[in-house]
Amino acid sequence: MPWRRSATCSVRPSSTSPIRAMDTSGVALQLRAEAFNHYRCDGDLTMGLDLAELAKAFCCANNDDIITMEAEEGWFDLLVTFEFESPEYGEIKKKKFDFLDVNGVPIEIPESLESEAIVRMPSAKFMRICNQLSSVGDRGPSDTVVVSISVDKERVRFFTRGKAGYSTIVCRQTQTVDKPKEATLIEMKERKVSLIFGLRYMNSFSKASTLSDQVTIKLSSDLLMVFEYKIAEMGYIR
Repeated sequence: MPWRRSATCSVRPSSTSPIRAMDTSGVALQLRAEAFNHYRCDGDLTMGLDLAELAKAFCCANNDDIITMEAEEGWFDLLVTFEFESPEYGEIKKKKFDFLDVNGVPIEIPESLESEAIVRMPSAKFMRICNQLSSVGDRGPSDTVVVSISVDKERVRFFTRGKAGYSTIVCRQTQTVDKPKEATLIEMKERKVSLIFGLRYMNSFSKASTLSDQVTIKLSSDLLMVFEYKIAEMGYIR
């Protein structure tokens, strides 16, 4: 049986309950019920979806399409239908997917993380840092480009090494009264914290910058790092 990446979605009926999606790279998306024009869920539901096929379906959608997701019972199994309605072209496209069996319990990204350091900065600035590091980063022995992130009370330091040398980017804590969204803020405990992270994952996460003005980076001594983008009042991706 071929291996397929899958997303696990949990749907709950209450208005405060989220829709979550998580794949094996550890990405979680939460959208609250009030984020939708219409939302109805009669009971808890967990479904596994093929991410590659789901991405192909969304490539057929236009920016102004109205998207409807509906879970239903098929002849032999549960199905989920995505409907893409284009008001501009008067077209309706439907894609149906079978649910996948999800082996084991998905690893949850903790809601509350015991962090040694928390960094908040403009998401556009974080994306620019990732792009600059990518131009220098070289593959290591494990065929993975890594970035060292170090935080103290005054600055956050990004470091990676390449064939021709290395790249270091230091961001100092700044507070802008007139433009708080452009500030870089650091909260931390007494001691300095440093972690190593895969650059390709950072690059993937930075693409969420279009969803939020700021990114929050949480570093834990348990070798865990969380990147979070708040999506207005609708939820978050982390």
